[in-house]
Amino acid sequence: MMTLEELRSNHDVIDVIDWNMTPEEAVRLYLEWGNNWARGDGYVIASKSDYTTYFVVNCWSKPYFIYLIRRNSDEAVELARFELPEQFERDVCELKGVYALDDDIKAWLQEELGVAK
Repeated sequence: MMTLEELRSNHDVIDVIDWNMTPEEAVRLYLEWGNNWARGDGYVIASKSDYTTYFVVNCWSKPYFIYLIRRNSDEAVELARFELPEQFERDVCELKGVYALDDDIKAWLQEELGVAK
């Protein structure tokens, strides 16, 4: 599993990150195949070779971590893991759970990874 420092130099992975994917949407797309057609949002999962790479914030226990996940209909693979900076803990990890990136964390990560948005 990569660290943030290792991820910075892996442009092949950075280039395929879906910055708008949420954990809930990933489950809907890859694990609940029956309702994907109804949304009309452009995502259609046709086979196990279709995947999405996205971030989640894990707030189950301290230290809190940001994970980069690659998911298809068969599995979810953790590609990277690094601690959530303390300045974001209060806004994101008020309750235990797994959450999408909020706008502040997304902006911070895009800056850390050199992604122009």
